[in-house]
Amino acid sequence: MTTLIPRKPYTDEELTKLYPPNLELQLVQVLMRHGERTPVNARFENTGLPAYWPYCSSVRKLISPILTPSDDPSNPKLSTIEWTRRLETFSNKSDAPILATSPSFPHSPDNICEMGTLTDLGRTTTYNLGTRLRNLYINRLAFLPPAITPTTPTSTHFYLRTTPVPRALESLQQTFSALYPPHTRDPTVPPPTIITRIHADETLYPNDGNCRRFAELSRLFAQRAANKWNNTKEMDYLNSLYGKYMPDPTARVGVDSRPRLSGIMDTINATLAHGPETKLPDAFYDEKGREIIEKIGVEEWFAGYSESREYRMLGIGGLLGDLVGRMVGSVEKKEGIKFGLHGCHDTTLAGVLMGLGAYGTERWPPFTSHIAVEMFREAEKVEKNKGWWDSLVGSGAGGGEIGRRSTEELSENEKKKFEGYYVRLRYNDEPVMIPGCKKPGNHLQGDESFCTLAAFKEIVDKFTPENWKQQCRINKGQPHTPNGEPEWAGN
Repeated sequence: MTTLIPRKPYTDEELTKLYPPNLELQLVQVLMRHGERTPVNARFENTGLPAYWPYCSSVRKLISPILTPSDDPSNPKLSTIEWTRRLETFSNKSDAPILATSPSFPHSPDNICEMGTLTDLGRTTTYNLGTRLRNLYINRLAFLPPAITPTTPTSTHFYLRTTPVPRALESLQQTFSALYPPHTRDPTVPPPTIITRIHADETLYPNDGNCRRFAELSRLFAQRAANKWNNTKEMDYLNSLYGKYMPDPTARVGVDSRPRLSGIMDTINATLAHGPETKLPDAFYDEKGREIIEKIGVEEWFAGYSESREYRMLGIGGLLGDLVGRMVGSVEKKEGIKFGLHGCHDTTLAGVLMGLGAYGTERWPPFTSHIAVEMFREAEKVEKNKGWWDSLVGSGAGGGEIGRRSTEELSENEKKKFEGYYVRLRYNDEPVMIPGCKKPGNHLQGDESFCTLAAFKEIVDKFTPENWKQQCRINKGQPHTPNGEPEWAGN
């Protein structure tokens, strides 16, 4: 599956079961993969697949900030300029510059995509995701306000963050624009704030470019996958499908071939999502072959999260620590952020689920997949506990923000704050099960998908980095796991 086929909207009966009346939804944080895109590199041009794809009509009209003259010549005013972007490349006959076009549309250079760019289809599917989120959290659950007005505390209600990769930013913008279409946003309200980080500080995706130890571990797990799979009947089958199309026809397809097996999968998935002008030969879409290539890809890229505490700490520990920190902040303040939306990637979603022991599939995350991390409060239990807490120590006690402190560091009184709160993850609208949450006392009675906040935090605490950048620089040359034994995720 490449393009996500959403499940049908929940029936009233399903909705009542998913959102029991005794639980009050307090915080939702959504991690979303960007929508459909072009491949990140040009591959298999020898099959007739064009390097440049004509699916980006958005570049026909771009808007950028500029300074323009004002009444005061020394103080120009900020304005905007509209422009059309065209790509230039080399002629295949010489180094002479020519406009990039697609063979199917040689006279239409104004909608040509760059490599790894969100396409028109990707904009549509992420917009549709926003529509589904609006239908659930606004129309049916009445969790979020139906409109953003001057009385809506947007700076505290919403947390919008994206990686610095353009397709993630654009996907988030499309999704939010459907969650709150223009007619629901009062024109007097300031535009939404979208938070980004520089690449060196980014933890919203597994940052092997700026975390040396994580990059080293990634190479170790990739090599392990190559050693395991390159000389198997499964790889023989893939060679029978793709081998004759490899740039070097004498080379075998392999985890570490050129292009890498994951690169072949990338091109298959991108072409499968789009039109007939950008398709590979039929052999690439063989369903058995796709199942094999995705199974091996999932193992190569994500097995480390399941088996190595250090791998999940450096890859997604910071992100999950942030999510838990906001949950605990919501418990302490009883207000603040209600909805978070994060523009991220397939490696983010699979890393989070695998790092929690909850992936449960051998298929790659489709475009526009999402994880909804929901926190609930059991009102009766919370209010009862609140009365006990306030009578004992008074309001405001407890040492302030405790979200980033490990459970082991908390006092019994501080842990009491978590009573009556639960966390549930839904991956593409289906609840997932975290192993450690199934233990007695760690979930809502009768439903193991509702993990107690205390148990969820304790699971995440075990691989939340104390100093991510510092921990990225240590343990160089060490094996995958201490003593070579797996450190299984989710407990």
